[in-house]
Amino acid sequence: MAPAAAMDTFTVCLFDVDGTLTAPRQRITTDMAEFLQALRKKMKVGVVGGSDFDKIKEQLGDDVVEKYDYVFAENGLVAYKDGKFLSKQSIQAQLGEDIIQDLINYCLRYIAKIKLPKKRGTFIEFRNGMLNVSPIGRSCSQEERIEFYELDKKECIREKFVDDLRRDFAGKGLTFSIGGQISLDIFPEGWDKRYCLGILENDACKKIYFFGDKTMPGGNDYEIYEDSRTVGHSVTSPKETQRICKELFFS
Repeated sequence: MAPAAAMDTFTVCLFDVDGTLTAPRQRITTDMAEFLQALRKKMKVGVVGGSDFDKIKEQLGDDVVEKYDYVFAENGLVAYKDGKFLSKQSIQAQLGEDIIQDLINYCLRYIAKIKLPKKRGTFIEFRNGMLNVSPIGRSCSQEERIEFYELDKKECIREKFVDDLRRDFAGKGLTFSIGGQISLDIFPEGWDKRYCLGILENDACKKIYFFGDKTMPGGNDYEIYEDSRTVGHSVTSPKETQRICKELFFS
């Protein structure tokens, strides 16, 4: 029998979380978790999510930093490598309190004017690298999340919100993007998911595959998907992610 091929330490397969490795805000399936460990025998594997580290742990497991070579939370603003904490950035240090308060006040006023079938709590979540803003509120149930998502697809609630933010905060050095099913992210320019690519480049990674589901303009995977440093793949579900990976790396 031929010997197993040596692991390619210069190649990284980088995955978005929601909609790519898991159903939105759900735990990873056993089948997908095992598949990613098999992939790790061929190359390095990393995850990059817009969510904070605790939410990524909820979805990928408490041992997520041991299971993957790189874990990038909040687009890479909070980074782990080889099972150890690597670095963290601060949005308040970058933007200053005045702009942050202007953003928070604007978003609260905007959300107050939106009429939805339901509204819950936690409309703004303050993270290390971004503000996460949800018109329905992050404490909604799974059923309420899906109801909002279906309504948003018809009425473009988040898309209109982002368009207004871009107009009213033009020239402030900010980026606004839609992620997941119920929220949008606000962060300094350059702090989208491409931020993690600088860390990978410093580690001499020569080839970076990226898989994500929000790869359309305005989606939070768009910039890294289009970046010349990545080989981007747009997917619609975890099943499709696994199918494409099998074709690319196991055929």
